[in-house]
Amino acid sequence: MYPIYLRGLAYLKTGQGQEAASQFRKILDRPSVVVNFPLGSLAYLKETQAKVLMHDHEGARRAYQDFFSLWKDADPEIPLLEEAKAEYAKLE
Repeated sequence: MYPIYLRGLAYLKTGQGQEAASQFRKILDRPSVVVNFPLGSLAYLKETQAKVLMHDHEGARRAYQDFFSLWKDADPEIPLLEEAKAEYAKLE
């Protein structure tokens, strides 16, 4: 899964939203792997960023909600979570 995740990050960095979303979706389509994969929940967040690049704001909102549901019990002051909430607020 690491090569897929890293490939997705590379696509994100180069502005290729469709390709990035495709890579992160490969991870997310395997729920049994996401549970045990340390970067599994982050794949949700990165998928949201890819969807924003593609101007798929409705899809990004749904992906953010999936990410937030996974992190609902997390410490609200985690910088990554704060950043995700700020990005989500920009979609509103």
